[in-house]
Amino acid sequence: MPSVAWIDRQYDRESGGRFAAHVVAAGKEFAHCWGDVSPVGFACVAWRLATAPHLDPGYVRLHRRVLSAECVRNEWDGSLTVQARLVAPWPEALAGDRVWQQDRGWRGWPETFGQFLQPSQEELSRVPHVRSTLSVDAPVPLGALPPVPDGPGPAMVDLAERAVTVLVREVNEVLGPMLTRLEA
Repeated sequence: MPSVAWIDRQYDRESGGRFAAHVVAAGKEFAHCWGDVSPVGFACVAWRLATAPHLDPGYVRLHRRVLSAECVRNEWDGSLTVQARLVAPWPEALAGDRVWQQDRGWRGWPETFGQFLQPSQEELSRVPHVRSTLSVDAPVPLGALPPVPDGPGPAMVDLAERAVTVLVREVNEVLGPMLTRLEA
């Protein structure tokens, strides 16, 4: 099964511990989390700081089909939800019968070196595009998330790394089977 997300620890080490430095520098981002009994807010901030565009390239890298993956607090019950946008093939209704194209040369997602890209303005001026995406909202279990520290300090970086590690595992668990199917 392909990984939806993974931590690039080697690049982080070779770059002098960028994620740890980024967490310390952006410590004020965690201000609303200190002392919270729920680990959701802290985990969501750690995820945001670990992914592009906040940290580019990200400490957490995403599969080429993942356009975005955010962790957010569900306002209904305070649980954690991953919201992702995935590149998808055309729906069967469009892919099966191409009569609707009327010989206009409709294209899907442009790819360069295996990466899905937005079409350039030049391409859009010449050829129509239909780019399918899937919007995914899925709950993530909280049980393995680390506790929130009472305030900024030496434990903050370690707990942020642990939270991101748990989220990577959970995102892979919930989205991995879907990604495997899309890649087939």
